Amino acid sequence: MILSPGRSYVFIHIPKTGGTAMALALEERAMADDMMLGDTPKASKRRRRLQGAQARGRLWKHSTLADLEGLVPQSRMERLFAFTLVRNPWDRVLSLYHWLRKQSFDHPSIPLAKALTFNEFASHPRILASLRASPAGSYMQTSQGQERCDLFIRLEQFSRDAQPLFDHLGFDLTLPRANQSGRPAEWQPLYDQKARDAVAEACAEDIARFEYSFNDSPIDR
Repeated sequence: MILSPGRSYVFIHIPKTGGTAMALALEERAMADDMMLGDTPKASKRRRRLQGAQARGRLWKHSTLADLEGLVPQSRMERLFAFTLVRNPWDRVLSLYHWLRKQSFDHPSIPLAKALTFNEFASHPRILASLRASPAGSYMQTSQGQERCDLFIRLEQFSRDAQPLFDHLGFDLTLPRANQSGRPAEWQPLYDQKARDAVAEACAEDIARFEYSFNDSPIDR
């Protein structure tokens, strides 16, 4: 998450959508008053600035827009250019699986990823319930349940989709490679029909909204 009063934007980092790369790109042009939460270099250095800060919800890397209410005056929050990244759900689930298998912190999905095959993981009720409950739009809602997002950027179409953000900032961004998992680039051969259909159902809202398909081309890693 980055909230920049100086450049008047707020970036919401949805998990496993390329958000770390976006944060790194934004950090290269960071302003002194930018508020950052995450594990990138500048965010790590500035973490203490937000200790004790009053906000509606949890202040962390993946804070939602509603979580951040109270961090700045509401009148100012409403004027911020709010944006986020989204990603093909089948690609995202595969990325999540490989990332979880390398983790050791306390989270119920980590033992699942380590114990199950990929298709078992992608079809597991707990994983599907989490996906179903958190479409991209849910991260960009106010505490009143109203969606407020100026721009959803598809990771796969970054240069094209991000142009309104570039116009707002006054400069372009290039995403660096970050948090690569070493997984295969193409997800299609790794899915069986059950897992493919399960992800399609759980992520139906995002698939329709952002015009994703199982047969999309992979991101160039």
